[in-house]
Amino acid sequence: MHRSKVGTAARSGLAALMITGVSMTALMVAAPIGYATAQTQTAEKVTFTVPGGALENALLTFGRQANLEIVYPSALTAGKTVSGLNGTYLIDDALTRLLAGTGLAHQRGADGSVTIYDQATGASDGTQTAPVVIESRIESATGPVEGYVAKRSISGTKTNTALKEIPQSISVVTADQIEDQAAGSVAEAMRYTPGVLTEYRGTSNLHDEMFVRGFSYVPRYVDGLNYGLTSLGQIDPYLLERVELLRGPSSVLFGQANPGGVVNLTTKRPTGETKREVEFSVGTDNLYSVGGDISGVLLADKGIDYRVVAKGLTKDEFGGEMEQNRIAIAPSVSWTPNEDTMLVVNASYQNDPDGGLRPFLAGQGSLYPTPYGYFPRNFWAGAYDFDKHERTQFSFGYSLEHAVNDVVTLRQNARYNDIESTLDQVILNSIKAGGTQINRLATHSDDNLNQYVVDNQAEFNFDTGIVEHKVLGGLDYKYQLYEEYYGNYNLGDEDWRNLTRYIGNVTLSDGTNQETESSQTGLYLQDQIKIDRLNVVLGLRHDWAESAISKRKTNTTEEQRDHALTGRAGVIYNFDNGISPFASYSTSFEPASGTDSDGNAFDPVEAEQYEGGIKYAPDDGRISVTATVYQLTQENIVTYDDSSTKRQIGEIRGRGFEFEVQAEVTPQLSVLASYSRNNTKITDDAKAANIGLKVANMPEEQATLWSKYSFDSGTFDGLAVGGGVRYTGVSTDSVNAVEVPDYTLFDAMLSYDLGALSHRFDGMELQLNANNLLDDTYVASCTRAAWACWYGPGRTVTATLRYNW
Repeated sequence: MHRSKVGTAARSGLAALMITGVSMTALMVAAPIGYATAQTQTAEKVTFTVPGGALENALLTFGRQANLEIVYPSALTAGKTVSGLNGTYLIDDALTRLLAGTGLAHQRGADGSVTIYDQATGASDGTQTAPVVIESRIESATGPVEGYVAKRSISGTKTNTALKEIPQSISVVTADQIEDQAAGSVAEAMRYTPGVLTEYRGTSNLHDEMFVRGFSYVPRYVDGLNYGLTSLGQIDPYLLERVELLRGPSSVLFGQANPGGVVNLTTKRPTGETKREVEFSVGTDNLYSVGGDISGVLLADKGIDYRVVAKGLTKDEFGGEMEQNRIAIAPSVSWTPNEDTMLVVNASYQNDPDGGLRPFLAGQGSLYPTPYGYFPRNFWAGAYDFDKHERTQFSFGYSLEHAVNDVVTLRQNARYNDIESTLDQVILNSIKAGGTQINRLATHSDDNLNQYVVDNQAEFNFDTGIVEHKVLGGLDYKYQLYEEYYGNYNLGDEDWRNLTRYIGNVTLSDGTNQETESSQTGLYLQDQIKIDRLNVVLGLRHDWAESAISKRKTNTTEEQRDHALTGRAGVIYNFDNGISPFASYSTSFEPASGTDSDGNAFDPVEAEQYEGGIKYAPDDGRISVTATVYQLTQENIVTYDDSSTKRQIGEIRGRGFEFEVQAEVTPQLSVLASYSRNNTKITDDAKAANIGLKVANMPEEQATLWSKYSFDSGTFDGLAVGGGVRYTGVSTDSVNAVEVPDYTLFDAMLSYDLGALSHRFDGMELQLNANNLLDDTYVASCTRAAWACWYGPGRTVTATLRYNW
């Protein structure tokens, strides 16, 4: 038997031809709407460059370029040659052309399998009568990825598209990477992604707030639909299949959005395969967690599959003074009544009865010492009888797809989200002159969000001469009702080494108390044009946005209506050697609330980006390299002049360079590497003194390196070792009054497949992770002249026992 696995070949005696991954049928069942199904993948064209010669070698090359793993008997190909294959074809058509003249043929079954047979004898090797079965395992743009290197994405175009054909910078963090690095949040999962500041608040990460290319906070989407607010909502990464970052203005696909980019979270959904996994973890800070991922076929004759993913954890914070607790569950069911129609229904529930706190420190005591020295890293300014955070998140949605014919496919994605959060905490408000006393505030906030999002799509695949078109038209709508309340009470000044931990009943001032009702309707059109190896993406969108802010304290309502036209144009050319130069232009908008001095509503804040670079993704290797330069400008920012009058003349410009490598160098060695340089400054402002200031928090330079090596034979068979280094450069605060020093952190992992010891332990794996291995104390970032600073997380060590069966 010969096996082709992306750049490798091995031999054995099994008489089968198999393609790894989920079967085409399973993909069709599992894929959500707006996401690839089995049918759309079989209809997906692939560009092949297969040299002529021995059929054995040709099949190996074919498998790599089609992203397939092939296992076949030597007798079937012995002595046979082919003339080669060059061009862009459907996979079935390509295989037919490749096998022409060999005496072999293939046939696809209703279940998505493919049978290769000898046309003369009907046998797979000329002597047997059993055919050779191929089970398709083409990577889905939303499904599982083996290893760290994804080849397809849904976020860049809302269609199932190869990353090398998208003229924009996109990073994909796979579930395997999340697992290997033991990421405890989406922000932690993106630590090795270039151009992203993931944990500017250090240990107080409650909402996965992230800076991208100098702009904050980038919005989060779940399965292509908006989720929560930029500072409200958080999903446990164990529930996710992958995390994707689309960099730059992206309003043409998603409507109003931060210009830095969009983070799209792809949830785990049914795959049509049986999977059973449980894991148990213990670690520093009294961490205990348990997770489970169970999926399979519910009713095979009805085409119904299921999946249930769950996670529970508890751990200490602030040296054991407080706790964090979480329970999360995400069930989903897929139904494929026929090959043209698919429905996926999914829900998620996450309850954090102790959700963690959101404090900060002062610059004195963290960046530079007080007379008492520095604040300890686990410093807590709170009160036992007051501090409490409760958060509940619930979502329910569905994805429906119907292929009308080979040209037209209709989709609808919809989801309802409900997020409720109550946070009571005593915080450090300021450090007093002399540095021995701090002023504390008792604060209370309630945030309640009801959100409904729906996206209707029609996709058309057709040719005009030599030009292939994938046209996507859509109408999406978002409605949300957001209630927020904030109040506080000043507790006065105390020596920060001897704080009162019980404050009794306090009467909070009535601060923010309002309700915001808002909606957005967007109409968009996109054409993905393909001429041989040239790919062009053109998009245009018009949005209508409305909002009404009801302020309960004053019994007044502020209403606002905006509309904006955004677009995108990009081009990328795929050379035979895997190099793909690209260039793109894109725009975005965000409504700006309020009015100017004449009572006129502000125009939307707008942004534009010019981006160019090179991607390297050879067909015959598991490697992805992206090098990008960009200029990103945001304008129409509302600023205040010296007389505190609002003026909409603000402008921020960011320029930078990013480099990213994701590679499986060998079947045993995987590598991640990144570097980014960012220079984002205020280029116009109502206050002349602000012009030229750097944006807060975002470091000018970042660099990371991670590698993992898995032993598969010999003395160390079953052992895997990994490690990484993360460098974060100098940053500053919002008025550029302080400089936050750079820091370098080291991570490590060690895992062992216990099945290498004995078959009795097959499926069991023990994994050990350490982040910030040297336990460095550092300041993650500061803002407002160092009024607020945050320590970064100290060393964390986690041990996980995982069992798959």
